[in-house]
Amino acid sequence: MASFLRSWSFSLLLLSWMLAIISRTTLAVYRPSPWQLAHATFYGDETASETMGGACGYGNLFLNGYGTDTVALSSTLFNNGYSCGACFQIKCYQSPWCFKNVQFTTVTATNLCPPNWSQDSNAGGWCNPPRAHFDMAKPAFMKIAQWKAGIVPIMYRRVPCIRAGGLRFSFQGNGYWLLVYVMNVGGAGDIQNMWVKGTRSGWIKMSHNWGASYQAFATLKGQALSFRVTSYTTKQTIIAWNVAPSNWNVGLTYKSNTNFH
Repeated sequence: MASFLRSWSFSLLLLSWMLAIISRTTLAVYRPSPWQLAHATFYGDETASETMGGACGYGNLFLNGYGTDTVALSSTLFNNGYSCGACFQIKCYQSPWCFKNVQFTTVTATNLCPPNWSQDSNAGGWCNPPRAHFDMAKPAFMKIAQWKAGIVPIMYRRVPCIRAGGLRFSFQGNGYWLLVYVMNVGGAGDIQNMWVKGTRSGWIKMSHNWGASYQAFATLKGQALSFRVTSYTTKQTIIAWNVAPSNWNVGLTYKSNTNFH
């Protein structure tokens, strides 16, 4: 009887452990949000040259894998940079300028559409709080509507970011101050917290600098570096081990083998 009870207790413990893992995994997988109403404009021209750089700090969007399917978010959506990397499906809604045979296009948040921004943009005051507004790269806008419209009503929703390969870490700073831009983020696409670990140090909490960049004031030169990253939306944490070799340098981008679901 005692043997049976021990076996039964172990089975319940194992089942609870498995259910906990399944629960955490389910919560970590980002799923599309409900559709919501907003408006969209565009900035720049067909080359999307004016979208390079941007408030998220992704630099050359072509070299870093984002291309022209990008958008500048109003400050309400930008969330002080914590929405950098988030992906949205956008479809033109009930406008004569909409392309009838297009369901939606998917874009990545790479820039901020600041309040009262009007220069070289149709956004005008549409980016003022509390509006949710999308100022799209012109090639992205032209996938859903005729550019002559200037502005169109849209439906939008957050969707998972589908990325090839692992997280990418672009280094700036120096041997005493490490500034890292995190790119190619899958899952919800966003980052809330980061830590860095050298081969001769413990985990060091990095602070949010701006956009998609995080910084650590520490002497890390000459150490191979690993990163622990937490998603803003899903709260999932992953570790990218030994991303940068001990001879790492600023101005370079290092690729990992891990990414969010």
